[in-house]
Amino acid sequence: MIPAGFLQDLLSRVDIVDVVGRHVELKRGGANLMGLCPFHAEKSPSFSVSPSKQFYYCFGCGASGDAIRFLTEHLGLSFVEAVRELAQGVGLEVPEEQVSDQERQRRDTLRERRAGISQVLERAAGFYRAQLKAAPRAVDYLKRRGLTGEIAARYGLGYAPPGWRTLAGVFPAYDDPVLEEAGLVRQKTPDDDAAPADVERGRYDWFRDRIMFPIRGVGGEVIGFGGRVLDDSKPKYINSPETPVFSKGRELYGLFEARQALRDKGAALVVEGYMDVVALAQLGFPNAVATLGTACTEDHVRKLFRFTDTVVFSFDGDAAGRRAATRALEAALPHAGDLRQVRFLFLPPEHDPDSYVRAHGAAAFEQQLAQAVPLSRQLVEQAADGCDLAGAEGRARFLAHAKPLWSALPDGALKRQLLPELARRATMEPADLASLWGGAAAGPPAAAPPGARPATPPSFARPAARGPARRAPAAPADLALRLLLRHSDWWDRLSTEDHQLLHGLGGAHGEAVAWLERQLVEHGPLPWAALAEALAADEQAAALQADVTRWMAGAAPDEEHDVTDLRRVLARLALQQLEDESALLATAAAADADARTRLRGVLERIRELKAALAGGG
Repeated sequence: MIPAGFLQDLLSRVDIVDVVGRHVELKRGGANLMGLCPFHAEKSPSFSVSPSKQFYYCFGCGASGDAIRFLTEHLGLSFVEAVRELAQGVGLEVPEEQVSDQERQRRDTLRERRAGISQVLERAAGFYRAQLKAAPRAVDYLKRRGLTGEIAARYGLGYAPPGWRTLAGVFPAYDDPVLEEAGLVRQKTPDDDAAPADVERGRYDWFRDRIMFPIRGVGGEVIGFGGRVLDDSKPKYINSPETPVFSKGRELYGLFEARQALRDKGAALVVEGYMDVVALAQLGFPNAVATLGTACTEDHVRKLFRFTDTVVFSFDGDAAGRRAATRALEAALPHAGDLRQVRFLFLPPEHDPDSYVRAHGAAAFEQQLAQAVPLSRQLVEQAADGCDLAGAEGRARFLAHAKPLWSALPDGALKRQLLPELARRATMEPADLASLWGGAAAGPPAAAPPGARPATPPSFARPAARGPARRAPAAPADLALRLLLRHSDWWDRLSTEDHQLLHGLGGAHGEAVAWLERQLVEHGPLPWAALAEALAADEQAAALQADVTRWMAGAAPDEEHDVTDLRRVLARLALQQLEDESALLATAAAADADARTRLRGVLERIRELKAALAGGG
């Protein structure tokens, strides 16, 4: 747990202009600096950075926050990663929670190992880039694939020469264990027939005679490589092995390069190969990323949803593509929701995304993307695969396939609408299916396991009821915090805009949101009982305890909510803010054309929110 006092000290030493200026071109505009917003596409600057307030705000999309928030939103860093990066820049050491000397030593050793690996990977990447310029065969291959030098430079493409020990000329200490740990060289074993018998000292380069694709972390650092052959030999691709800085199940190729495009395009396009990513960027689709030769995982999906609310998986239409879609669906289900979209694009078997765009054009591919199968339909079709719905046995098999998929969805409108659809396909009444599945449609809270602590710990116990007097309705901000503290897993089901709204509440509410997010980053979702204990033990958060007690005590004895209620509360908070903003803009609109334009947008958004709230949305 990072003490709040340290965060205040850190932000007082960091200059947000320097932090933002490394990623956005800023120009002086009065007391503030202005630039093109990195969070949405625009042609005229509406992104303002205030040196005096150490705060940024976009008049176009409403993005706002401090230096830590900028790094988490723009680079996709976790809260802890952003704090560490800023602290390193100003020479501070992030204090850690109380751990044993042995654990601290283990962490220091791991940190040193990672730093050493990162250094040799960066050096190798520079070597491979230089080799590409001197390799006509490799350059010709890339040109035949339609790539320009500009796109190759953007993705840092390189070439690993065919020799068995070319890296020995880059790293004089070729027997340094860190080279093997970084996945750049491998040790020859007695049963290893890949390397010739005369390989000196039993070591040889992992990558040879391949186009090299550096794999970058969200901060831009090289964490591994993918290598592709120049012909049809096998294996076509090889990746770096698992290392302390690289895990195939968590990383996505091209994500660092695609960050801005994900916001501009409003969606991430997940494809199957490195070359697909680079070729699509060349053809006007820079929002493509790829899994690293492995099935899509929940970590992949979770990471993508830090940058966008829409993910489109693109697969070949053959059996292998269908199997990949099955795994992607299963990974996406726990993270899908009413404000997130997941779709599946199946191209003809003879095409991958690159070849389809070249054959039919960008507009035709855009149309294919627009017609991609939504997650709900993919779930139903996947459950029905191999089932004869004309017979009772086939329909029963269909429901057996569907139940674990449907159950994996978070509760909300999408999940509840799917139940009647599944019932219809099985020729059942929705109520009968809900009964068969144990009343799951209503989404009741799970029973506490034996011996579990009460949901409301003694230190935050609800005052005893005094007669039948009705409680006053909770203020929207109080209710929002109460729901989040009771159901911290709902945080990941909210949109980026919701997160920004919550962080912008200010006062005790904003501090509680920041404290809660730190808990989620460091420990994951926790029940309220665990959060209450953590808060009570956190001396730096002592000032929050009275407010939290008041929020938690404001609940009616029979209060029950779901995540839809939280979203409605946030919509009301957003409406309040927009109405305040419209009042300010109305004053300036008479003399300022930009203010008039923004006022029209704000008023339209107010109408949309009011209509949604009136309609129960």
